[in-house]
Amino acid sequence: MFYLSQCGIVCASGSTQAAVKASLFERAEPTVRLSDAWSVGRPIPLGMIDAGTCLPSMDDRPVALQSRNNRIALVALAQIRPAVDEAIARYGADRIGVVIGTSTTGIAETESALREIEKQGSHAQTPAWPASFHYAQQELGSVAQLLSVELQTSGPAYVHSSACSSSAKALSSAARLIGMGLCDAVVCGGVDTLCALTVAGFASLELVSNKICNPLSANRDGINIGEGAALFLMTREKTSEADCVALYGWGESSDGYHMSAPEPEGRGARAAIESALKRAGISAAQVDYINLHGTATPQNDQVEAQVVHALFGDAVAVSSTKPFTGHALGAASALEAAVCWLTMQDDNPQGQLPPHCWDGARDPALPSLNLVTPGYRLNRPVQWALSNSFAFGGSNAALVLGRA
Repeated sequence: MFYLSQCGIVCASGSTQAAVKASLFERAEPTVRLSDAWSVGRPIPLGMIDAGTCLPSMDDRPVALQSRNNRIALVALAQIRPAVDEAIARYGADRIGVVIGTSTTGIAETESALREIEKQGSHAQTPAWPASFHYAQQELGSVAQLLSVELQTSGPAYVHSSACSSSAKALSSAARLIGMGLCDAVVCGGVDTLCALTVAGFASLELVSNKICNPLSANRDGINIGEGAALFLMTREKTSEADCVALYGWGESSDGYHMSAPEPEGRGARAAIESALKRAGISAAQVDYINLHGTATPQNDQVEAQVVHALFGDAVAVSSTKPFTGHALGAASALEAAVCWLTMQDDNPQGQLPPHCWDGARDPALPSLNLVTPGYRLNRPVQWALSNSFAFGGSNAALVLGRA
């Protein structure tokens, strides 16, 4: 097992652990909200980080590393920084890795720069890029480079970008780096930022809902895109008595069925879940809670419901937390792993679970699942949690977290 000793989180539900827990367990209401900031003239629900969240200045960093994506990553890093610094002091900078999942990196900065170019008009023979822009801002490896520079570490530092499974793969890779003896600790997780490209791209696929997303409902009609970050400090050894959650298992598969549609029988998704359970050394019957990928698109929910019911029946408690975060693409897996992590902490001894927010209209075409209602408790700590992530191109990942 690999301890997840610290967790930093920022998303539409809040920019601290306490704020996110209050959103999930006290208010238990969707936190996506209408905006046309990335779809001018067409307000749609988005999982936006609150405008009041203080993002750190990056004016003292190289322009190539300056992006909103990286600023959001720094917010999450600040929450775990003391523990990371202790790990660096204990193991050495060369023994600390950085593995992150992302999709958008600095695309929003490129969009802004292109708007500046357009303002110069056709009379400009050689358009001048704004001084605030550097093409490296949108390179996928930017966030891993930033964190490595910020922490002054020299261990492996790289990024996964496989759409919605990116940050689940980042956690899996972190465990492998430690397991192979290449690192003693890894800063791992995911970060993604809203931008016009992803909003327009998903809208062109007719996957974006004009309402709050409605996972597993008969009325579901698409996703709400979101943004955020969740970072963990992963270690092989227990660093404090507060370490109570670990990554026990992970599973990955690639069904290669279609660029954007899931394989109808869910064989790849099932293989990923079964692999995660096997690696964790537990049975399906031992799982207390499943955080569904639960995008609220017709096909994803159909396939996932089939697979979950086939493996777990209708007893295990399940929910999709996308209405609390939006679908944060490359950060989605890490955010949902963080939701599981928060649920499994010692300050939740009664095992209150993240609720499934929807309109209650069951789809007769879907098998019955045990959807978590607001305030539901196991009346004991959550021992085992499964988090599913199923991405474009058939890139499937599943994580098993357990109390250590």
